[in-house]
Parts: sequence; structure tokens; C-alpha cells
Amino acid sequence: MILGVLGIGYGFLTAPKNIEEVEKILAADSHGGHHSESNADATAHEKNKHESVHEAEVPLEEKKEIVEVVLDSTNVDTAKVHEEVVVETVSHTAHKEIKSISAEEAHKAHEEHLEHVLHQLQNKPWAAFYVACIFFMLVSLGVLAFYAIQQVAQAGWSPVLFRVMQGITAYLPVGSVIFFIFLILCGLHMNHLFIWLDPEVVANDKLIQNKAGYLNFPFWIVRAAIFLIGWNLYRYFSRKNCLAQDESNDNSFYKKNFNISAMFLVFFIVTESIMSWDWIMSIDPHWFSTLFGWYVFASFFVSGITTICMVTLYLKSKGYLENVNTSHIHDLAKFMFGISVFWTYLWFSQFMLIWYANIPEEVTYFVTRIEMYNLPFFGAVVMNFLFPILILINTDFKRITWVLVMAGIVILLGHYIDFFNMIMPSAVGDQWFIGVSEIGSVLFFLGLFIFVVFSALTRVPLLPKRNPYIEESKHFHY
Repeated sequence: MILGVLGIGYGFLTAPKNIEEVEKILAADSHGGHHSESNADATAHEKNKHESVHEAEVPLEEKKEIVEVVLDSTNVDTAKVHEEVVVETVSHTAHKEIKSISAEEAHKAHEEHLEHVLHQLQNKPWAAFYVACIFFMLVSLGVLAFYAIQQVAQAGWSPVLFRVMQGITAYLPVGSVIFFIFLILCGLHMNHLFIWLDPEVVANDKLIQNKAGYLNFPFWIVRAAIFLIGWNLYRYFSRKNCLAQDESNDNSFYKKNFNISAMFLVFFIVTESIMSWDWIMSIDPHWFSTLFGWYVFASFFVSGITTICMVTLYLKSKGYLENVNTSHIHDLAKFMFGISVFWTYLWFSQFMLIWYANIPEEVTYFVTRIEMYNLPFFGAVVMNFLFPILILINTDFKRITWVLVMAGIVILLGHYIDFFNMIMPSAVGDQWFIGVSEIGSVLFFLGLFIFVVFSALTRVPLLPKRNPYIEESKHFHY
């Protein structure tokens, strides 16, 4: 966590403060190649400009007299040629004016480009922090959703893992507070991550203006508060009921958990979709996808299940969770495998439909990522699909600890990169690289996540005693 804070601070301190610093950075990055090309373009531009001005310097009347002398000796239709000369001369004059305007516009465009790159480079430490912040928060949310599903399904295999799930969801309140503060800072214009929060951008963008009834800061932040409070309330009461069930003489608290879990899942599936639009898709408010909510869900859901498996294996290796056997681990591995396939199905469905339709406002999302983020874009597919398929399709491998740890690390890293791909291209464009800001942000939130989760696990017994299905779970074998 300390290393992470230092890395995050370094990223903010070294971000460019003005256009002059951006020019120095771009000049250093060019390494001469692009710089020479730009000089050649500028030279050609100036040459064309001077030629155009030179041609337009000959007065119109003088050109007419010259043409008339030539016509007298060739018996050509004078009136017709006069018309052509006038058209040509007017064309040259207009061309001269256009060149002059183009020079002014080129300078203005260059200044706008530098301003845009400045915003991108200033966004970089913010975006790196945001990717790690939302990823770890949603991992705990994915575990909470999985826990609620187990409650509603009245699953007999999983109660011995409930306290592990509750320990991981202990990060949700902490992550939610940090995340909400970040959103408020966005609303105070501390960064340019959400461009629709900038009144100047909205004033010049009709598409964003049409969405202003939904994409405005007051409504946006209220929605965020409702989502975060709703998720955390369920987390608080479900854990409270589960602990109270240990001391109860009947199943009343278990039944309460069943009821609130069913209500939470309805609330979750609605708010999760809206959350994905608000917090990820709106970073690029010109693009949309009807599959996006499901896609984001699949990504953090499989990450949450993988985290359950990793924490369980660690606790098991330290002599805890004596009632957890290889059949429980095998089931978790099956979920890791199955949801990885589900994620791939959604990834391909979204990609194939948009790419095949080739609608400009939709396909630009993938064009940007394929051209500028080629390695992380396709690397995420390998890490989140090919690797789990090749490793976890084998039944025996689902019970081998070191194989699951290796697969889990790759899956978690792959889905972090997936969130990186979702957020970074719209936030920083082509000004991306894995640097101190990205590494520092991951270290900080990973350290915080581990600290909060394992602190929570030490506070309560790791086995729920009075769950109606606890004996079935203890003796779960197949």
C-alpha cells in the first residue's frame, strides 16, 4: 500500500501542467522519425502556399491582354477563352484565400490537438487510479452477487464457504467510499475523465446535449449513491443475519436472508446495468452497446468467483477451513471455467455484431482498441478465454492447487486488463503505457483489498454453525 501511494503520487506529480510540457514530451517521443515527416509535410505545405500566391499575383486585366494577343494569331473564340481565364484567375484567387484560411485553421487545430493531448496525459494518473479502484470494488460486488445466488438457490454445497465470501465483501464499503469520493472529484472538474461533465464540451456537442437529461452531475451522483448504499445495505444485513443464525434456535434469520437476497438480486441486476453505463460507457458518451451491462457483469463476476477460490486455497493451505474438500474447490473451478466461456460469448457477440454492421459511431470503439491497444485488447482474450479453456477444461486440473492458483492469477490479471481496455482508450487515447501510475494504483488497491479482507476473516468463526445446509456442505463429495 505504501509503494502504491508513492507510485500514485509520482504519477500525479509528473503529469504535464501546460502545453509547453506536452510539446516537449511529444518531441521526445517522436525520436526523429515522426518529427522529420512533420517537417517534410510543413515544407510541402509552405511550397504549395508560395506557388499559389505567386500564380495569383498576376492581375486579371494583364492576363486578359496577354491572352488576346495570342488569340489574334490563332483565331480562337476570344469570348470563350476570356471566360476560362476569369474562371481560372478567380479560382487561383480563391485558392490563395483558402490557403490563408487553412494556415490559420491548421494553427488552431494544432493548438487544439496539444490541448487535447494535455488533457489525455493529465487524465492518465486519474484513469490508472480509476481502473484499479473500480476493478477491486466490483470484484467484491461480484462475490456479493454470487453469495446472494447461493442463498436464493438454497445451495447445499457452498455454506462452508459463506464466511470466506463475507470476508471478501468486507471490502465493498471501503471501496465504495473511495469510489464515491472519486466521482465527486470528477464532478468538481478535477480531471477530464468524463467529458460530458464539462459545460464547454456539452455546449459544442449536440449528441451529448441530447443525453443531458440523463448525463448530468446531480442525477449521476444521486444514482451512484443509491447503487452503492443499496449494495452495502444488503451486504450489512445479510452478514448480520448469518451471524445471528449461529446463535438462533430456529431458521428465522436464514429465512430473512433468503428474502432479502431475492430482493437484492432484482435490485442488483437493474443497478448493475445502469452502473456500467454511468461509470464506464459514459467515459465515451458517443458510443453505446446494448450488451455492455452483461459484458461488464461477466467480467467482474468471474473475477469475484476466482477470488473466492484463491482465498479459499490460501486459507486451506494454512490449516483453516478443514471442512472444505477438493469437491468444493472443483465446483469453484467449474464456475471459473463456465463464466469465462460466458464472458467470451458476450465479448464475441458484442464485437461481431458491431464489426459486421460497421456503423461508424459504433465500430469506432473497436477500431480504436485494435489500432492503439492491439496487445492488451487481444491479450485479454487469450488470458480470459484461451488460457482458462485449455487449463480448466480438464477435470483433474480443477482439483490441483498450483494449477488453480496459476489459472486464477491469469484470470484476475486478464480481467484487470479488460477493465483497462474499457476505460483507458476513451480517457487517454493513444497516450497509454503501463507505467508507475498503473503499477502504483494496482499495488495500493491490492494491498488495501488484502488488508481489509483478511482483517474481516479474523473477526468471526470461519464456519457458519446453524445454517440448515451446513451438514450437507460438510459432507459434500462427488
